[in-house]
Amino acid sequence: MRKNLYAKAAGILLLLSLFLLLGGCSSALMDPKGQIGEEQRTLILTAFGIMQIVVLPVIGMTLFFAWRYRRSNHKAAYTPDWAHNTWVEVVVWLIPCVIVLFLAGLTWYTSNSLDPHKSIAEEGEETLEIQAVAMDWKWLFIYPEQGVATVNEVAFPTDTPVRFRVSSASVMNSFFIPELGSQIYAMAGMDNDVHLIADEEGTYPGRSTNYSGSGFSGMTFDAHATSEEGFDEWVAEVKASSKSISFDDGYNELLKPSRNHPVEYFSEVSPTLYDDILNVYHSGEPVEVLPDETGYKHASSDHQEQNGDMAMNAEAAE
Repeated sequence: MRKNLYAKAAGILLLLSLFLLLGGCSSALMDPKGQIGEEQRTLILTAFGIMQIVVLPVIGMTLFFAWRYRRSNHKAAYTPDWAHNTWVEVVVWLIPCVIVLFLAGLTWYTSNSLDPHKSIAEEGEETLEIQAVAMDWKWLFIYPEQGVATVNEVAFPTDTPVRFRVSSASVMNSFFIPELGSQIYAMAGMDNDVHLIADEEGTYPGRSTNYSGSGFSGMTFDAHATSEEGFDEWVAEVKASSKSISFDDGYNELLKPSRNHPVEYFSEVSPTLYDDILNVYHSGEPVEVLPDETGYKHASSDHQEQNGDMAMNAEAAE
């Protein structure tokens, strides 16, 4: 008897301790700091609440039936031949169908209203453009208007719509600042984009959410949302750096794989750097990005000659 009491007491203490441990957890998605993040949180909570119309009654009835028709309850009616009730059929089919239709309409509406490619700037409002390039294993951020670039750090003013143009100089990655909203995939040769805005000043962690190799865990960055004055000061700090970068000078060195790469500033950046990175994959020639080599390497001449021979043979066959 005492053992049972001790077991029950231990179970209750364990349950209480779980609540205490969970109390220290937080969710960036449930604590957004921007317009897009807030709309996505509303969507998540709305969908979750609607689904509880089915989930809660099912859980409740499961517990009720288990208690009501327990073996020791001789008052419960025993009807082994019961098989059909029209009202029960109507309820169990109609309510889920209505919920599915509602969620389908909600999904269609929010898929358009929260389209990451859709500008969130009001008419006449300026948008800050930042070009983000995923590398092994770091992020390069290019500011074409300010003429600077950074590695693993990005900044922008609050209440200013930001258009991130996103691509990759290596394998596929995913650009994500959880507290601000949508994530978007970064792929080599592809010019993707996502529009975000921060409503509050602060430092928000960003990262790649698509596994890309052994250094993936360190592929993180800080996103600083500042005042207009704070952003100008940050740009001035970046411009104080002695480093510069262009596709022909500095880029290939940065392209080398590195883990837990430190924050790096470039006071000068080629205005065509982002387009040059994209065009590497648009040349029509095979391209390899080798972990142990610096920069891009085109396919060997033997391979190209082989492809040329195959093309000539195909023409001859025609």
